[in-house]
Amino acid sequence: MSTAARAAVHLSRPHRPVLVAGTLGELNGPTHGLVELPLRLWWGPQRAFDLSEPTMLTWMYENVLREAIRVEELRSFLHGPTLVRVWPELNLPRGVRLGWEARHPRLRLAAARRAADELVGAF
Repeated sequence: MSTAARAAVHLSRPHRPVLVAGTLGELNGPTHGLVELPLRLWWGPQRAFDLSEPTMLTWMYENVLREAIRVEELRSFLHGPTLVRVWPELNLPRGVRLGWEARHPRLRLAAARRAADELVGAF
């Protein structure tokens, strides 16, 4: 297979490929309440995230997107429509962002829309 025919591999960190869900629709995680991440996804002393707090929600999503190694982890903790909504706010490694946006152009569009809205609001 030629280099051009191979799909780009994005890394969440050295030697760790980014895991991306096949569809946003398969992400059926919680949308409210307290969610406790397993130790493998978050090793801090406080593992419960209150999804009603925007900063806690984005923090949890950032950790799951960086650390997940099984699609089931993505499905269990992320919610597709919520991911699209908060995508522009997430602080992610470049490889994670590129991998998800390459598979799901809707996320790239959400980020572009937010940037355009902010640009218009600045004038």
